[in-house]
Amino acid sequence: MKRTLFLLAATLLLNSVGAVAQNKIDKQGRRQGHWVRTDKDGSKIYEGNFVDGLETGTFTYYYSDGTVRIRNTYTTPGRICNHEAYDEQGHLLARGIYNQRNRDGQWEFFAEDGRLVKKAEYKMGVKHGTHVIFTSKGDTAEVATWANNHRHGRWWKRIGEKGYITGTYVNGGLEGRLVEYDDNGLLVRDGHYTDGFKNGSYQYFEDRKLTIDETWNHGTLADRRIRLLTPNEEFVSIFDIACLAPQGKAKVVIFLKDGTKKVTNENSEVVYDRLGNELFDYANRKGRVLVSRHCVQGIGKDREGREILLLEPQPDFAIYPDEDGIKMVRSRKFEDDSPLDKMLGD
Repeated sequence: MKRTLFLLAATLLLNSVGAVAQNKIDKQGRRQGHWVRTDKDGSKIYEGNFVDGLETGTFTYYYSDGTVRIRNTYTTPGRICNHEAYDEQGHLLARGIYNQRNRDGQWEFFAEDGRLVKKAEYKMGVKHGTHVIFTSKGDTAEVATWANNHRHGRWWKRIGEKGYITGTYVNGGLEGRLVEYDDNGLLVRDGHYTDGFKNGSYQYFEDRKLTIDETWNHGTLADRRIRLLTPNEEFVSIFDIACLAPQGKAKVVIFLKDGTKKVTNENSEVVYDRLGNELFDYANRKGRVLVSRHCVQGIGKDREGREILLLEPQPDFAIYPDEDGIKMVRSRKFEDDSPLDKMLGD
């Protein structure tokens, strides 16, 4: 019994001496030699070596179960290290260089299956240089150039399998021409930016044909002309449209603010997609009736006492608003002091 107690005491003493020798601080208050830091439960947080208070060699950080979380290998004591980060299953998540705790140079980021997800360049903690994102198949998904934490330079992004969009950034904002092509190499979008805002001509295409022709004034929509087949091809400004209603599966009746009517031989979804949502709301969603908020005058009654939508000009058929249509009228989305109303009145 005495021998057992003696051995236990000796073991505790040796462990205590080892811990003191391990986490040593010199007279100048600098850490020296091998250090191991644990939490209150005794789980290892990190271990590594210090020389005159500076990390040197390899420092390893752990999850609570002892799995490696971070491994830093110092090439310049206390300053520059090669960094590797892992998840709790041991998969490499990221690797790169830390310079005074700042990401510096090229970094790589990985998925759990080991697939490279992203390459990125940094300069003392800020994004600076080329950043490349990869698809699940390993193809390039996006390429951007950064300077001082802002996109600056050419930008390219994959759309679908072979399609892409590309433009130029200046200090974080798009500048100049932006174009988009589909998987067949056909132009989909062609627009211009100034100081990060749409400015000037902005056009959309379908099967080589222009379908939307916009004009922007430094981020404000000045006009959007949409292609209609009536049956001849023509372009109509959305600001001239009062309301639209489908007529069967492949026709849409369009009433203009000047009182004229047009019928386009296209599916309503195709036409409605071109309209955008700046001016129009559903008066009756089931009937797919769209109205310009600027033409709405209020709610009236027909001869049978049913609520009908009052428009100016009034189309040649009654519009029976659903619950959302009535809410739209009552919410006064078409108030005279709205920015679009002011623009239309200029």
